[in-house]
Amino acid sequence: MTLPSWPATRWGPPWHYRRSLASRVTLLTTIAVGLSVAFVALGAYVTVRVQTQETLDQSLLKRAEVAARQSAFKITTGTGQQFNAAALGAGDVLIIIIDRAGNAEPLGTGPQISPGPSEAAVMGGRDDQAIRTVLADGRHYRVVTVPTADGGALMLAQSLESQDRVLEKLGLVMLLFGLAGVIAAGLAGWAVARNGLRPVRHLTEAVEEIARTERLTRLPVEGDDEVARLAGAFNSLVASVDASRDRQRQLVADAGHELRTPLTSLRTNLDLLSQADDSGGLPAEARAELLGDVRAQIEELTTLIGDLIELAREEPVAPVVEPVDLSEVVERAIARVRLRAPGVSFETHLARWIVQGESAGLERAVTNLLDNAAKWSPQGGQVTVRLTDGVLSVADQGPGISEDDLPHVFDRFYRSTESRAMPGSGLGLSIVRQVAERHGGSTRATSGPEGGALVTVKIPGTSR
Repeated sequence: MTLPSWPATRWGPPWHYRRSLASRVTLLTTIAVGLSVAFVALGAYVTVRVQTQETLDQSLLKRAEVAARQSAFKITTGTGQQFNAAALGAGDVLIIIIDRAGNAEPLGTGPQISPGPSEAAVMGGRDDQAIRTVLADGRHYRVVTVPTADGGALMLAQSLESQDRVLEKLGLVMLLFGLAGVIAAGLAGWAVARNGLRPVRHLTEAVEEIARTERLTRLPVEGDDEVARLAGAFNSLVASVDASRDRQRQLVADAGHELRTPLTSLRTNLDLLSQADDSGGLPAEARAELLGDVRAQIEELTTLIGDLIELAREEPVAPVVEPVDLSEVVERAIARVRLRAPGVSFETHLARWIVQGESAGLERAVTNLLDNAAKWSPQGGQVTVRLTDGVLSVADQGPGISEDDLPHVFDRFYRSTESRAMPGSGLGLSIVRQVAERHGGSTRATSGPEGGALVTVKIPGTSR
């Protein structure tokens, strides 16, 4: 399985992966709160500005319309037009009178504000009113224009200086509160990251301790959150590694024990040959017998090493998986075993059974199974081999398997008390089980109908 990774760049991993998890949580929290505060502040500022502007516009429009309609307490201008000074409340506004000819006459002192196209549209009857902002003498003025009864227009202009000051103060307050909120968010994010990631730090320290000391101790699992699930998964991994290491140690110990016997015999026989050559040699028959023992011990050692290599593999190396006729595999294995056990006969009942698997591995397993049956069969005995619906059964006429040994016959290096004087390493049936399980099958050992051992191997497949 390929684990996901960050995209490769010429500078290494992205910058945010080079930071600690706590700093990233703090940074992301600060950015999120900062953006939220910025949007809220901007929305509040725009809302206040628009609301203030609308309030001012409505006030100016109302005052201008009332002044244009009323006839009491009128002010007469040089052009003969009269306006109600009381209705204007003219203390905070500039008043500009526009006659029918388009001439503008300001009342009182103030900046010069000239009529524009919007005021001309009001005088011409194209608009009922005009509102705009102008800049005069370095100040912003909000100007409202309404028509008068004699065909002219009345302009009221009010300075926006006080409104601008309020908005400036509001913006400054929001900025200060926004900065304070961002700082508070950063501190809160740091506190949350520090406290929330404490289980992750403890888990990291525990894993680093295991990596440093190689002591495969379980991690404490608290709660049922993601960290607890991670700790549980790591404990499962530790248990798997620990079991694998125990199996490896057991395999090495058992292999050392099993290899010691043939090596000792080989050394003894070679010493005898050397001493005999030094003292004049051995008779031809004795020498041939001794060399035969050496050859048999070398074959036993070779078989043992091959079995150890097969069992040491968790998975087969570059297996060739293809449709395999299991009946043909059994026939080839029987032909090989007949040469090694000429005193045993084989009765076969084989039906075609096609499996998806590795031909060499299946043949090795079947050969081991037949070798085991031939080894336990008496001289002149018979081994019955049946293959029906994917179930391969091998029954011999030997002494059978005791009830105490049945649960252990497929264990590595297991040899019953009766078999310790016979050749073998105790690995043959272990390989049978490993190959069967690798092909999705199973194995079983029982007592046969004629008192011998009956070993069955079931491998899924099809008859066609």
